[in-house]
Amino acid sequence: MRLQVDAPPCTWRPAACNAFGSKRGLFDAVLAAYLDDVVRTRLRPLGGGDPGALEAYIDDMRSAIEADTPRARLGCLLLNAGSSPLASDDAEVRTLVSDYAAEMRAAIRSAVADRRPDLTPDAVDALAAVCASLVVAGLTLARADRDAALATLASVPTTLESWGRG
Repeated sequence: MRLQVDAPPCTWRPAACNAFGSKRGLFDAVLAAYLDDVVRTRLRPLGGGDPGALEAYIDDMRSAIEADTPRARLGCLLLNAGSSPLASDDAEVRTLVSDYAAEMRAAIRSAVADRRPDLTPDAVDALAAVCASLVVAGLTLARADRDAALATLASVPTTLESWGRG
């Protein structure tokens, strides 16, 4: 069943309607819970001074995708929302996804700075942008091509190590 967020309120189960007010309220609550319970929990260790935090973050992601659980096969809820037709029609969803991406990029930037203190701030910014793009690509590919997702994520540690050397 597809969640139709523009449907009239209370055209679905009354208990859910009472709890969330509308299908859109339910959708917003699910996205907020996912952001807090899944995304921020995983991002929190990044940038805490541990030079291995980004590799650990990537390893956890790769392990989840390798396990091929139904949850991992679905990919990232926020990235899926951002690439759905809903995002093109709904400024709130676009803002939520954009804010999530910015939060992820900032956490990765902090982790890159911890991992590569030898780099200039501009080089850290550039490397963090590449690493964040690889994470987004990996999470997006997880839904359609598990092997490509794993290969994309596996390139992050090599990119971290080789950036600016040679």
